Amino acid sequence: MTASPLIETQTEPLTLAAARQRAKDAGLPFAGSVSPADAWKLQQQGLAVIVDVRSNEERKFVGHLPDSLHVAWATGTALTRNPRFVKELEGKLKDRQTVVLLLCRSGKRSALAAEAATKAGLPHVFNVEQGFEGDLDEAQQRGHSGGWRFQKLPWIQD
Repeated sequence: MTASPLIETQTEPLTLAAARQRAKDAGLPFAGSVSPADAWKLQQQGLAVIVDVRSNEERKFVGHLPDSLHVAWATGTALTRNPRFVKELEGKLKDRQTVVLLLCRSGKRSALAAEAATKAGLPHVFNVEQGFEGDLDEAQQRGHSGGWRFQKLPWIQD
């Protein structure tokens, strides 16, 4: 019998195992990073939850993922760090063993949030690479060279 291409063992999808290895090799202080497409697949298969760590304003005006959770890493236009982030994140999870995929605008704030959650004892927290909008391009604009929307993954706007 052939295993699913995502499954390496009965306990963790190949995508996450590979992300863990890359993180270990790079010395990252969290479980690892996955692509937006892999994040969507993992969520759709019920293997992970996606948590959007952007501000309420970003989600409202730029768009957000259907069926994602929300815990702001930073709030307001000044993006003031949320001192209750880990506690709020834990409150949204089924349990501490839940596989969590954190998403922000470009993947930078979500990496910081993944580090904080990992340091607080959550063992399965991953970053979604490129975030929702990707990095700035040559014209100093987002959304043209990477990220969730660029890959045409599902999203909605209020």
